[in-house]
Amino acid sequence: MRDQTRMLPLTALLAALTAVGAFLRIPLGSMSLTLQFFFTALAGVLLGPKWGAASQAAYVALGLAGLPIFTLGGGLGYILQPSFGFLVGLIPAAALIGALTRGRPGTARVVLASTAGLGVLYLVGLPYLYLIQNAYLGRGLSWPVVVWTGMLVYLPGDALKIAALAVVCRPLRRALGRGAAPAA
Repeated sequence: MRDQTRMLPLTALLAALTAVGAFLRIPLGSMSLTLQFFFTALAGVLLGPKWGAASQAAYVALGLAGLPIFTLGGGLGYILQPSFGFLVGLIPAAALIGALTRGRPGTARVVLASTAGLGVLYLVGLPYLYLIQNAYLGRGLSWPVVVWTGMLVYLPGDALKIAALAVVCRPLRRALGRGAAPAA
């Protein structure tokens, strides 16, 4: 119970920071470069797999419930946005990052775990982007175009986010008085 009492406010905080990260953006076509993944990865590292994923699930649920906390607003209609698959991908990304950084992860492990989480984000987001762009919006985009516009243009920014995460993780974990996230 004590663990739950401690983790609930941190989970809410990381969900809120992810929402703030949606508005710290650089528009790039139908999607934007945001700080959402930075806060997702931070949630995984600081909260562990269970609570990290819960923070991102709360963020997505609140946005779908109508709070305008996604980059382009909120509500159930957001499911038809080309970028929605990336929002869904935040949940397993946080879980994987949390699982891979249990204990006292060093910088290299944080970077590798975050890179793996980013891979999960793209594995969920890119097919969804392809489907919405082609089946719903009728744009007829090829898979290489979707990979370019949905992933490759974002990779330099993603690398910067992962580097920043590697710098802030250890001090933040110490500030929270935690050497490690809970086991599950």
